[in-house]
Amino acid sequence: MTEPRGDRPLSLADLDRRSREIFREIVESYLETGEPVGSRTVSQRQKIDLSPASIRNTMQDLAQIGLLTAPHTSSGRLPTNQGLRLFVDGLLEVGDVSDDERAAVEAQVAGSAASVAQILEKASDALSGLAGGAGLVVTPTHEAALRHVEFVALGPGESLAVLVFEDGAVENRLMRLPPGVTPSSLTEAGNYLSTRLKNRTLTEARTDIHAEISARKAQLDDAAERLVSDGIADWSGGEKRALIVRGRAKLLEDVEAAEDLERIRLLFDDLERKEDVIALLDQARDAQGVKIFIGAENPLFSLSGSSVIAAPYMNKQQRIVGALGVIGPTRLNYARVIPLVDYTARVVSRLLDDAKT
Repeated sequence: MTEPRGDRPLSLADLDRRSREIFREIVESYLETGEPVGSRTVSQRQKIDLSPASIRNTMQDLAQIGLLTAPHTSSGRLPTNQGLRLFVDGLLEVGDVSDDERAAVEAQVAGSAASVAQILEKASDALSGLAGGAGLVVTPTHEAALRHVEFVALGPGESLAVLVFEDGAVENRLMRLPPGVTPSSLTEAGNYLSTRLKNRTLTEARTDIHAEISARKAQLDDAAERLVSDGIADWSGGEKRALIVRGRAKLLEDVEAAEDLERIRLLFDDLERKEDVIALLDQARDAQGVKIFIGAENPLFSLSGSSVIAAPYMNKQQRIVGALGVIGPTRLNYARVIPLVDYTARVVSRLLDDAKT
């Protein structure tokens, strides 16, 4: 085993062959049982032909570089969050979704789902039932193209922005009016946005509108220009999305010790911070495929020591609009859950093509 450099994360290159094999066996045993792993247990596994004493020395070395830890002085070793990350990124052999699992996802998600809401609720249910944790789904942003925008004065300093989308949806947004806004400014701003946003989403048009205003090419009076800028900023960041959580009871099935029960209680508290969970899952929207968050790597779950496996899903225009995943203890069956989450995301993306709003 080589001494890792302090200016970079630990990698598999820092482990010799013996250390790598012992480390793999310890993590795999922990993921199977959830229990600390001792040297005798490792020596009895078929792939290791070493004495318990030799294994114990290597385990001490792995603990010194931060890959293993001991919950008690006389107990075996557990992988740390850093150790789990190294295992998942470099040693994990990800399986494929079985035919039975594919059929189950199809039956549960596509079976009776007709609307977007039903599809997402069924997906959360399916992930919980198949993956052994709680299923998480963030509802999509509204990415339909706009047809018309109109501002309606409600009273001093307040207006209602009416957004009419090409898919027939209508959204009303309350807005505070900047100083100096007149009825003609409201009409001017509405006409400008209707022209610039027609047949485009807010996301698609936002950059062009900001550039035009910055270059003073919008030909709007100051009040209308401010109203347009405020509207684009508010609407782009104000999508009303929900977090669907199914299967909390699954998290209690393997609880035996008091500390496990306390960990689950902390996790339940974390899940109530829905905006923070949505923000975490939003990180999966920028990922290529599945993204994995392990324990204290994310401050939200640092106390409960939970892992999240998430993947983005797309709409019919192949645009990423949301994310789904599974949350559970750090000893989730990563090899099985990762492809299951990925497959469920692809099924949801396909079903959204024909879903009713």
